[in-house]
Amino acid sequence: MNIAIIGAAGRAGSRIQAELLRRGHAVTAIVRDPSKVAAAPGLTVKTGDANDAATLAPLLAGHDAVVSAVMFLLGDADSLIGAVKASGVPRYLVVGGAGSLEVAPGVRVLDLPEFPEAYRAEATKGAEFLDRLKAEPDLNWTFLSPSAEFVLGERTAKFRLGADGLLADESGRSWISYEDFAVALADEIETPKHERKRFTVGY
Repeated sequence: MNIAIIGAAGRAGSRIQAELLRRGHAVTAIVRDPSKVAAAPGLTVKTGDANDAATLAPLLAGHDAVVSAVMFLLGDADSLIGAVKASGVPRYLVVGGAGSLEVAPGVRVLDLPEFPEAYRAEATKGAEFLDRLKAEPDLNWTFLSPSAEFVLGERTAKFRLGADGLLADESGRSWISYEDFAVALADEIETPKHERKRFTVGY
């Protein structure tokens, strides 16, 4: 497949890029600073701004799917969604956040009194982005939320998938590596099971 990644230089984006290339897909990395992306077989690097829909849309056109790995505080939902719709690309996948996941019916991680204040603004924007996608009548989107801890780690390809509820392992820890998150997202691109839905991944 031919897949574009907006924000390919970040922690999530770079690992998604590596996973897709590993599987033999052609990847277009769209970043503000091309010098931050190393050359690799199957990779094309283009300069683009996530907040400039007019110039972003032509960079996305012709791809089979677009992955957005931009921090929510740094990207404008209307610009990103508008660019994807204008490009005509059939699938849009978003690296989501854990704040909008539920720990009980109607109770989000973001709503807990112990939620870290340092992450509140980003988590709130992520929840708003998800709501914005849900209101789109035609766009074929997928929003993949990581677990509470999104960490540098290893590619094990052993994890669990969930829907809107926060996942935790046997010890009660909610976590996923960037590497395994990338595996879950690449699996979804290759074999769609969560079109127009949010899902989550964790150990």
